[in-house]
Amino acid sequence: MQPANRRADIDRVESAVLGALERFGYPDASRFAVRLALEEALVNAFMHGHRGLPPEETVHVLYRVSPEQVTIAVTDRGPGFKPEHVPDPTVEEHVELPSGRGLMLIKAFMTSVHHENNGSRLVMTYKRPDAKAAT
Repeated sequence: MQPANRRADIDRVESAVLGALERFGYPDASRFAVRLALEEALVNAFMHGHRGLPPEETVHVLYRVSPEQVTIAVTDRGPGFKPEHVPDPTVEEHVELPSGRGLMLIKAFMTSVHHENNGSRLVMTYKRPDAKAAT
């Protein structure tokens, strides 16, 4: 799935992922967590990864949903970045900085998060808390 730089395309991707979660019976709290992390990942890809790129450039999204977990990969066409250089927004001297909150939320809501391709690809996994009950 490849959304373009339009809100409607981002909404379409989110709807597809959330629809899959619903079909597998994920609880509301899990759907909220995944939706928020996906929204932040897509916004970051467009705002930061695609800064200065032509509007027709797309962000590539792959996802896999099973009864036990969700894995989502968001890849932008930008040059990448070093996640460790993003300021921690919970540290007092960084509280008013406009960056870092999206990554903080993604890490807070997802079970695992890592970057590939020099930071231009974010892979995040959410393990369903009640997975044993779902199988």
